[in-house]
Amino acid sequence: MKPILSLLLFISAVASSQTVYIVRHAEKAAQAPNMSSDVPLSEAGVKRAEELKNLLLKKKIVYIFSTDKIRTKSTAKPLSDALGIPVQLYSNDTMPKFIERVKALKANVLIVGHSNTIDDLANALAGEKKVQGDFADTDYDNLLIVKFKKKKILFEHKTYGAETN
Repeated sequence: MKPILSLLLFISAVASSQTVYIVRHAEKAAQAPNMSSDVPLSEAGVKRAEELKNLLLKKKIVYIFSTDKIRTKSTAKPLSDALGIPVQLYSNDTMPKFIERVKALKANVLIVGHSNTIDDLANALAGEKKVQGDFADTDYDNLLIVKFKKKKILFEHKTYGAETN
């Protein structure tokens, strides 16, 4: 009977934990005159997206979310391809519903957003202000981590990738 109880406790502990990784899209290409503002990644951005994949590959990501911009989808794509997980789109216009959806998943998640939204996402998930304002337009290496463990919410602010700016 003890092995069954241990297994149930283990499953319960795993089921009650979730980690959400939030990043801004990687470096974007320069916007040429008369070009759409929906620009692709630069060469440095493609490298950073690969570095993100390598960093998160073994983090048991189950869901990947991105806005509907080329640069955010391209940042998520290497990990999506490696794990065989489709990138699901979200809109900043529906952030409260999106936050509740992410919390309800009870699984590890990657969210790729923008310099003026990833702070809002992290703060909403953490339930308090952990990040003070938007990130600079040239700032691409932030990795915001919100962990839900039992009834605790933990927050980490790290950086990732080589200095490619």
